[in-house]
Amino acid sequence: MRKHFAHPFKRPIADHTRAAFEAVETHLRKHKRPLIFDSCCGVGDSSRLLAVEYPDHWVVGVDKSEHRLAKERAGKEPENLILVRADLNDFYRLAAAASWHVVRHYILYPNPWPKAVHLGRRWHGSPVFPDMLRLGGRLELRSNWKLYLEEFQIALGVAGHTGTLAAFKPKAYLTPFERKYAESGQPLWRLVAQL
Repeated sequence: MRKHFAHPFKRPIADHTRAAFEAVETHLRKHKRPLIFDSCCGVGDSSRLLAVEYPDHWVVGVDKSEHRLAKERAGKEPENLILVRADLNDFYRLAAAASWHVVRHYILYPNPWPKAVHLGRRWHGSPVFPDMLRLGGRLELRSNWKLYLEEFQIALGVAGHTGTLAAFKPKAYLTPFERKYAESGQPLWRLVAQL
């Protein structure tokens, strides 16, 4: 992981992600508000709930799946919500290069790629990890897989940040996975770091 801090991630940025980023950037410039980032937002339920909880913020939910984001929802979307399909490996780099600063950044129940050979696919083992941290703010990860968050906590330490990891019981469920894991009796874990 240290090598990712010593060498920039040089993979070319996908055209569709660059276009998506530019559209979001243009929208954010029109009305200045604090920014909340919801990475890997899936069907966008967590983004919607965060937009309602923080009505004076922009909430940008990003997922790579157009199919998940296209799921129909009943009712009007919050006016401070932006859902976008993009590759986060590219979106993070564009946001860091544009000096975005988020006040809150959520990564909720990501696919942890559990095999050891896939460490480079986990966010803390990815070349984009330094760009992710450059966004700053309060970073919150939730998972039912404690080891994933323990690894992330160690990676934060290597990067010079401190994260607090603890079991928690949500007052309300932010994602369908959170509900599923909690209702099946699995322990839930939360890692929080102020970057």
